[in-house]
Amino acid sequence: MKAQKFFPLIVVAAGLLAYHNSFTGKFISDDLHSIPENQTIRQLWPIWQTLSPPPRGGITVEGRPLINLSLAINYALGGYNVWGYHAFNLVIHILAGLTLLGIVRRTLLQPPLHARFGDAANELALATAVLWTVHPLQTESVTYMIQRAESLMGLFYLLTLYCFIRATESPRSRLWSVLCVGACALGMASKEVMVSAPVMVMLYDRAFLSESFHEAWRRRRPLYLGLAATWILQGVVMASGSIFANASINAHNIGVTWWQYLRTEPGVILHYLRLSLWPSPLCLDCGWPIARTWGSILPPAIVIAVLLGATIWAWRINPVWGFMGAWVFLILAPSSSFIPTQDTIHEHRMYLPLVVVMSLVVMGLYSLLRRRSFAVFVVVGITLGLLTWRRNQDYRDELTIRTDAVAKFPNDAVVRYNLGVTLVSLGLAREAIEQYERSVRLNPDSAWTRYNLGVALVGVGRVPEAIEQYQQALRIRPDYPEPHNNLGVILAQAGKPQEAIGHFEQVLRVRPNNADAHNNLGAALAQSGRFQEAIEQLDQVVQITPYDPEAHYNLGLTLEQTGRTNDAIEQYELALRLRPDYPEARNSLARLQAKSPGSSAP
Repeated sequence: MKAQKFFPLIVVAAGLLAYHNSFTGKFISDDLHSIPENQTIRQLWPIWQTLSPPPRGGITVEGRPLINLSLAINYALGGYNVWGYHAFNLVIHILAGLTLLGIVRRTLLQPPLHARFGDAANELALATAVLWTVHPLQTESVTYMIQRAESLMGLFYLLTLYCFIRATESPRSRLWSVLCVGACALGMASKEVMVSAPVMVMLYDRAFLSESFHEAWRRRRPLYLGLAATWILQGVVMASGSIFANASINAHNIGVTWWQYLRTEPGVILHYLRLSLWPSPLCLDCGWPIARTWGSILPPAIVIAVLLGATIWAWRINPVWGFMGAWVFLILAPSSSFIPTQDTIHEHRMYLPLVVVMSLVVMGLYSLLRRRSFAVFVVVGITLGLLTWRRNQDYRDELTIRTDAVAKFPNDAVVRYNLGVTLVSLGLAREAIEQYERSVRLNPDSAWTRYNLGVALVGVGRVPEAIEQYQQALRIRPDYPEPHNNLGVILAQAGKPQEAIGHFEQVLRVRPNNADAHNNLGAALAQSGRFQEAIEQLDQVVQITPYDPEAHYNLGLTLEQTGRTNDAIEQYELALRLRPDYPEARNSLARLQAKSPGSSAP
C-alpha cells in the first residue's frame, strides 16, 4: 500500500522524461496567429478583452476564451519566451494524466469491474495513465503550443468525470457536484468537443453505478441539470466566436459538402485507431483525400458501422463496453462526422479517445498475462516515451516539422503546400514555388495552392505566370476574394484601372468590410478620375480602421485632388496624431498649410 502513494509521482516523472526536450521548440503554424500576432493576450486587464479572442476567420483561439486567457497568463509571466508556453502545456498534460489515474482506479473498483480487476486496480490505473501520458500520438496536443486548446479541454473533460465519481462516493457530495459543473463550464469555454461531457457523465452513471437511466436521473437530477446548463455557456461562446459561420466558410473554402466529409471520416477514424496501436508515421497537418469511389468509401464505412452497432448492442448486454465505445464516438463526433472543418484529419483529436484505447490494451494484457503483464507495461511505456522524445525533436521549428511531413508523405499535396508556405515565410520564394508546383501537380483543383503559387511568382517577378495562377484559382472558385484582389492590384499597376475595379468589387461582394479592398477600389476609382466614388470608398476604410494612419493619409490625398483642402488637412493631421513620424503626411500637410496660412500645425 505504501508504494501506491508514489504512483502519482511516477506519472509526473514519466511526463517530464518524455517531454523534457520539447521546451525550446519555436512558434510554428497556427501558433503565430494565436500568440505573437494576437494583441488580446498582451494584457490581463480588462479581463473581458482577454476573454474576447480576435475574430480572424478560424484561428485556434477564436471562440475559446479560456485558451486565450491561458495564453495571456503565459505572456504576463514571460512574454514570448517559448519555454513558458511549453511548460504550461506540459503541466496541463500531466494534470490530465493524474486525473486519469484517479478515474481508472476508481472505475476498476466499481461493481461491474471489481471482481475481475479490483485486486490490481491501482497498478492497472498507473499503467493506463503512464501509457496515455507518454504516447507519441499526444505530442501534437502537448508540444505544438496552440493545441493546448485540446489538452486543456481534455483536462476539464476528465476533471468533470472525476468530480462526478467523487460526488457519488464522498460524504461531501454537494462540493464535488459543484466542482463537477464548474469543470464542465470551464471546458465549454475551452473547446467545442466538450459538448459531449454531460452525456458521457450520464452514460458513466448508467454503465457503472445505476441500473437504469431513470434511476440515474432520479438520484442525481440537480447535478445533471447543472451540467446541462453549461451547454448554454458553450452556445454563447460559439456564437460570439462565429464558430458556426466559420464551419460554413471552411466547408466552402475546401469545396467539401457535408456528405463528402461524412463518407471520408470513417477512414480517418480507422487511421486514428491504427496510430493509437502503432504510432507511425505521425504527421502535422497531413491531407486525407476525400473518399470519392465506392472502394474508398465502403470498407471503412462498414468497419465503423460494425463498431458503432457493437457499441449500441453492448448497452443491452454489458453497458461497460457500451460506455467505452460511446467515449470514442461521441468525443470524435464534432470533428469526425458531418460538419466539415478546415482539415479532414488532425492527430490531436485523439487526445481523449486514446483513453479508451489504452484502457482496453491494459485490461486486455492483464486478462491474458495477469501479473506478468506489468513487465510488458514497463517495456511498452519506455518504448512509447522514447518515441515521444524523438517526435518532440521534429517540432523544434516549422521548417523541420514541414520537411518531416514531406519526407513521410512525398505524394501528399497538403504537406507540399504547407512546406511552400513555410519557405515563403523564410524568404525562400524560389524553393517555395517548387513545392507549390508539385502540390498543384498532385491536386490541380486546389484554389488555395494556385493562389499562393501566384503570390510567390509575383515575389520573384514572374507576373504573367502569377496572373495565370490567379485566373486558374478563380476558375476553380469564382468568388475567391484573394485572387480577385491581387489581380486587381496587378491590373491597376499596369494602367488598367477599369478592369481592376471589377475585381475589387467582387472582393467586397464576399467581404463587404475588407479594408484593403475598399482602399484598392478607392485608388482605382481615383486613377479612373471618379474622385467622388473614390472618396466614398476611402471613407469606408477610415470607418473600418480608424486607427490606421495610412487610411487617413490616402483619404487626404484624394480629398486634396478634388480641391477639398480643409478636409484633406484634417485627414493629414489625424494621420500624424496616430503616427507622428509619418513623413509623407507631414510633407503633404506642410504643403497645404503653405497654401492656407490660417491652418495650424498638429
